[in-house]
Amino acid sequence: MAEKALNIQGIPNTPTIQFVRKLSFLMDEQFRIPGTKYRFGLDPIFNLIPFVGDLTGFLISSGLVLAMASKGLTSKIVVLMCINILLDSVFGAIPGIGQVWDFFFKSNTRNMKLMEQYYLEGKHQGSGKSTILIAIIAISVIFIILLVAVWFLISLILSWF
Repeated sequence: MAEKALNIQGIPNTPTIQFVRKLSFLMDEQFRIPGTKYRFGLDPIFNLIPFVGDLTGFLISSGLVLAMASKGLTSKIVVLMCINILLDSVFGAIPGIGQVWDFFFKSNTRNMKLMEQYYLEGKHQGSGKSTILIAIIAISVIFIILLVAVWFLISLILSWF
């Protein structure tokens, strides 16, 4: 019965959800830049270490999604959460741009908001199949555009020699 208890906001009040909230806050919003309202967490700090930082952030975020998914979320919301993690991981891995990206795109905070929308507003119900299809198409288009851009860049560099 404790597993089904809801907190004031209507979100399951379980040790798992409490842990997910705390770790999400630590990863995305633990620290504040003095004199501003801007917050950041360990994720952009981890990403200062190439590859290892990106992998660490990815694994922690994936674990958070798995923990949230174990509390009965629909496949659609899990897919949306995974897309957030994918965007964070892909763009966060780009040298230079990735560090800035991680300060502004807070995938764990976004995923917590998705979970709150699910429980409080009834959003993101149903199957994630169409969401996966749209994501695959969008990622494929972006991948093709990046391949073409890299091809032109390599051609340009080779033409100098």
